[in-house]
Amino acid sequence: MEARPTTAAGPAPTPAEPGPRPRRTGYRRLPVEQRREQLIAVALELFASRPPEEVGLDDVAEAAGASRPLVYRYFAGGKQQLYEAALRTAADELTSRFTVPPSGTPSEQLAAVLDGYFDFVAEHEAGYSALLRGGSVVETARTSAIVDDVRRVALKRTVRHLGVREPGPRLTLLVRSWIAVVEGASLSWLDEGRALPVVELRDWLVDQFTAMAAATALHDPQTAEVLAGLLALDGPRTDRAGRLRAVLGGQ
Repeated sequence: MEARPTTAAGPAPTPAEPGPRPRRTGYRRLPVEQRREQLIAVALELFASRPPEEVGLDDVAEAAGASRPLVYRYFAGGKQQLYEAALRTAADELTSRFTVPPSGTPSEQLAAVLDGYFDFVAEHEAGYSALLRGGSVVETARTSAIVDDVRRVALKRTVRHLGVREPGPRLTLLVRSWIAVVEGASLSWLDEGRALPVVELRDWLVDQFTAMAAATALHDPQTAEVLAGLLALDGPRTDRAGRLRAVLGGQ
């Protein structure tokens, strides 16, 4: 048996056994659903700041303090599945902002809904642009269906705001067309560096709806009835009917 080395003070101390390797501080054990929600939230932040095709799973893992295999454990379909989950979460958040406030004139209520919409657009600029423009490498039939779901909710709630139970084809076309105008205006607003104050853009879109409704009313009694009711409820504070008459009459 080999003798232990000695020193003037006595036997040399026995070398300490190596302790456990320190855990990486970025990793934390979380309940399954909480971890999944965290990964989606991190992905949303990344997709909001960069186009989806520029975000990789490694980016999501690093930002979440997780490993790539852990991300795959929750999203076996990889980036595409994670993107679709993030998109669904964003769509749910956007539709939650379509709630009409209980007070105010119809135009004021519509303006309030647009305020919430543009807040969302501003917060998710890159993702919103990539989503609506199409052509993204992560665009699929499923992602398109999510966008269409948002548009259907917008249509349904706008029609409900108008006080209509069964919209006819022309009124439905009016609302769908106006939603397309809102989307196009949002993209232009972002492209132009938000040069136009968002309040002015919002008010223009409210007036745009009135003008489109007036044009549709010339061909559709249902829309004419709806428009008359909205203008009456708006009252003298906005006097949209008077403004329209002035413009159309060249005054």
